[in-house]
Amino acid sequence: MLNLDQIVEGCKKNDRKSQKLLYDKYSSMLMGVCMRYSHSTDEAQDVLQDGFLKILGAINQFENKGSFEGWMRRIIVNTAITNYRKNLKYYNQQNIDDLHTTEHSTSIYDSNFTLDELLKLVQELPSGYRIIFNLYAIEGYKHKEIAEMLEIDIATSKSQYSRAKSALRTKLDEISKVKIL
Repeated sequence: MLNLDQIVEGCKKNDRKSQKLLYDKYSSMLMGVCMRYSHSTDEAQDVLQDGFLKILGAINQFENKGSFEGWMRRIIVNTAITNYRKNLKYYNQQNIDDLHTTEHSTSIYDSNFTLDELLKLVQELPSGYRIIFNLYAIEGYKHKEIAEMLEIDIATSKSQYSRAKSALRTKLDEISKVKIL
């Protein structure tokens, strides 16, 4: 069995077996990233495929500095952002001012929600909210970095993140009420 360094070196030489091993080893984890940025499984699979092609096309640029997994993840996130920008006109855009914000007591940490339920709720967020929520809360980017990536104002990033959290709290409250009944 080849170790990661051997697989990467094989991929740098365009070895198909190494490319398949890399895909088999990381596609599930990377698909999870894609799902958080996508409206549907089909869209996530498209992002994964595009991202993996970019990974294989740029693998010679990886210099064994830092985490290879982190390097791939960054490419996948950037591919998801490119997909978002490309499809922006097709997404059902909801005016962020149309969503009312209220205080909610539900905390994800105090709940019995499954990972699938939480992922579904994130996927249901309006596209702009979903992208910013993922970049900030999950990927750990700063609002300044998000603003640069998405070519938006920092204040827009902050307000959409705040409203994404509020929208998630509202949805979590609704689910909690149904689970109680």
